[in-house]
Amino acid sequence: MSVLVYTENWDGKFKKLSFELVSYAAAVAKMMNTSVTALSIGNVSDDELKTLGKYGAVKILSAGNEFLSVLDSQAYSAVISEAALKENASVIIISNNNTGKALAPRISVRLKAGVGSGVSRLPVNISPFTVYKRAYSGNAYAHVVIKSDIKILTLAQNSFDIAETPGDAVIEKISTGADASLVKTRVKDVKKQTGKMLLTDADLVVSGGRGMKSPDNWAPLEELAEALGAATACSRPVSDEGWRPHEEHTGQTGKIIAPNLYIAVGISGATQHLAGVSSSKYIVAINSDKDAPIFEAAQYGIVGDAMKVLPQLVTAAKELKK
Repeated sequence: MSVLVYTENWDGKFKKLSFELVSYAAAVAKMMNTSVTALSIGNVSDDELKTLGKYGAVKILSAGNEFLSVLDSQAYSAVISEAALKENASVIIISNNNTGKALAPRISVRLKAGVGSGVSRLPVNISPFTVYKRAYSGNAYAHVVIKSDIKILTLAQNSFDIAETPGDAVIEKISTGADASLVKTRVKDVKKQTGKMLLTDADLVVSGGRGMKSPDNWAPLEELAEALGAATACSRPVSDEGWRPHEEHTGQTGKIIAPNLYIAVGISGATQHLAGVSSSKYIVAINSDKDAPIFEAAQYGIVGDAMKVLPQLVTAAKELKK
């Protein structure tokens, strides 16, 4: 029995997310007294694959078939399922991002495996296999018992500390029974965002809501984000009004993020918004309404006018960088 972790790559490179997944898988494997096998799909160099060994992977399976260069949930779920059976994996770990949410149900059906989605801690117990997860937009938590022989866990991003361990993983190139006929996705054009930090990769996020009152008032918020090296975000009403681009919208119907620090400026804290940011390690709320729901979710709060508070925060942030 082993733990299999699927490590997503971006243009042949692994990001912090992949290292977090392997670190988590290594901790789960230690609880189960077994080892970690990492699976990489697509064209990734051996040097890049080797980096996964620094975080606890003992073996790395590389499926580099040309038709797998395009992410397709049907084809990828087939490859992951096949690898799980090959390695006799009792636990499969993938990210709780859009890719993981598409893969987990397909793998579950193929392997008759139970799913623990959006877990944010190590299992509470191994026998019976019990996982911890947030519920009701982070306002409660649940202990979920998974009784199937194979378990699938999707890990909430930025919920587990990366841990480097000494070790040198063995790379095994694998062929797969999956073929090009499974790939239904065709990429016709690629447009990459440049010169701006992606929300899903950011450790720090500064976000604005309707309390900013006007799109013309966004300059101090952007200045604070620049001073902190943070990404910018917004609530849904702001993107709906056209004040900010839709790709900055966080919440239940927008991007689900989990940065180390989320600064909410002029955001009331509706349930739908908190559903997308409640996994943040720390939330700082700035709002002129002392009764705003956001303060219940925040670890730190400032009651005040954003237009007066933001310039002071910018000054403080710049002083810290000197």
